[in-house]
Amino acid sequence: MTVELRPYGTRCNIQCRYCYQEPRREAGNQARAFDMERMKAAIIAEGGPFSLFGGEPLMLPIERLEELWAWGLERYGSNSVQTNGTLIRDAHVALFRKYKVSVGMSIDGPGELNDLRWGGSHSVTRSLTAKSDGALRGLLREAIPVSLIVTLHRGNAVAPRLDVLLEWIRELDGTGLKSMRLHLMESETEMVRRNWALTDDENISALLKFLTLERELTTLTLDLFDDMRGMLIGDDRRATCIWKGCDPYTTRAVRGVEGNGQRSNCGRTNKEGIEFVKSEREGFERSLGLYTTPQEAGGCQGCRFFLMCKGNCPGTAIDGDWRNRTEHCAVWKAIFAVLERELMDAGKRPLSQSEIRGEVEGQMIREWQRGRNPSIADILDRPPVPIEGFDWRREIELIGTELADALAACQTSNCDGTRRLSNA
Repeated sequence: MTVELRPYGTRCNIQCRYCYQEPRREAGNQARAFDMERMKAAIIAEGGPFSLFGGEPLMLPIERLEELWAWGLERYGSNSVQTNGTLIRDAHVALFRKYKVSVGMSIDGPGELNDLRWGGSHSVTRSLTAKSDGALRGLLREAIPVSLIVTLHRGNAVAPRLDVLLEWIRELDGTGLKSMRLHLMESETEMVRRNWALTDDENISALLKFLTLERELTTLTLDLFDDMRGMLIGDDRRATCIWKGCDPYTTRAVRGVEGNGQRSNCGRTNKEGIEFVKSEREGFERSLGLYTTPQEAGGCQGCRFFLMCKGNCPGTAIDGDWRNRTEHCAVWKAIFAVLERELMDAGKRPLSQSEIRGEVEGQMIREWQRGRNPSIADILDRPPVPIEGFDWRREIELIGTELADALAACQTSNCDGTRRLSNA
């Protein structure tokens, strides 16, 4: 679990063309002030520790940053921040060192590859990118813990720019950078998708080149592939949230805290520009629905990778509707298939090809029905005691029947909200 502290909400010093936080900005929901004591109380209530987040959190005055990190170090023993890196100065580096701040940076590559992280003009954007790249290398020289997020899009992941991106990562290998995460671009509008999103084939091609690059790296880990391999063998305890069946109304992996102390959700699920108050109880309607809904209707029925993917992040759902599976489904299927073959060639039996997959799916369904979301590893290590008379296949059939009845009733009563599922 991560507590994301957003003192200024989504306020940022740059305007990334594809930013998933744009719906909130367009709705005018921008924080202008924050209450330090309310934020601290909310962090304590969530259980901490926290990661300073935004927008761009380094827009906070340096004395406020020091106050937060001094408190965080005293209470939790360390701190973290997620930044675009453009505002990092010597004073920030001194605070990182003093208060044990690990730094996550979001950069899409050097020079023109980072142009979608827009600074207002080409010259300003390139200048800010150079500052980010320089700050990244400076932090690595200072041995300050740094991780990197790179989002793949038309500006950095098609030839010849993809070759430049791969070479940049080769240069970073061995500099102290330990971890890099690849993101497929989340498209909030059709315009964003049309102008900058990669096609399925382009995403697959780019990821396969990163998979080849992974074999060359000596110290840098591409944790996306580690996650996917782990999911395939049922070792999912350390995997990131996109593979774990997220409830978009109370995102388990991300516990947001706004500047006024309001407790909110992961911003990737926010499609309406409103930070809804976090639900007190987690539900797994999305996972249950996807499992029983045919793939041609936006679901995952029959997919051998369902246990590993679970429809992926609701923030990337088809048509922006969390009830559908991810729009990147074809990409993840292709990469899972490549990694599946890699494991089998190494003499390992992935869960996707195992005779027990159906039983594990059944146990997961039963847990979701009870409001629980265990890891696959938990189910494999400690199989639940069978309940007398319980037939998980029959239970799944009943869920499908209930969904079909609900859709039929809704169409009869002209209920637009639910009818969208049948038209997805």
